[in-house]
Amino acid sequence: MTTQAQILALALCLVSPALRAQGTHPITGRRIAPVMSADGADWLERSERESEERPKLALQLLGIQPGMLVADVGAGSGYYTAMLARQVGPSGKVFASDIQPGMIERLNARLRREKIRNVETFLATETDARLPPSSCDLILLVDVYHEFSQPQAMLRNLRAALKPGGRLVLLEFREEDPKVPIRPEHKMSVDEVRAELEPEGFRLERVLPDLPWQHILIFRK
Repeated sequence: MTTQAQILALALCLVSPALRAQGTHPITGRRIAPVMSADGADWLERSERESEERPKLALQLLGIQPGMLVADVGAGSGYYTAMLARQVGPSGKVFASDIQPGMIERLNARLRREKIRNVETFLATETDARLPPSSCDLILLVDVYHEFSQPQAMLRNLRAALKPGGRLVLLEFREEDPKVPIRPEHKMSVDEVRAELEPEGFRLERVLPDLPWQHILIFRK
């Protein structure tokens, strides 16, 4: 592994003591990963992220338009939230949700610093992102689904928050690729994601292979 890859692997070891996931998924037997602590949030802001993960390209591929209402669940320090807010513009809105108060504090500070006014933040629980029902055109989960300690309950609440025909989009590090320098419990395969989401009322529409390390998995309600 390169020095940078070692840093990436170590960053994902910084887990919140209060949010250490236990057990496995009842369908796939996948080990549920622990939640990265707010103490590791600087890794989300690292300068190499654009070259390693291509987040701007990811959002371009999703075709997010001005006026849309989108949600960033597991928003962390708001790296994707800020980009989403600019894409939907003043006529649109972003809901940003996270389970950790420390992450919400950092996110709100970012919004104030960057003078972003079209974002509403929510403190989530392990089962509910607390998004309004039937509100979202798109819900984005960036490297977060694998950390849900109650994935089935959370998916049901996310499904309820989507408009009819709304999209649920997951970015997950590719388990199929051993060269992706991320701890195994923070990687998922396409087959795993599909097996876990489809029983909860989602249909896999497309898998986009354009990013260096991650799948883009697009599901419809």
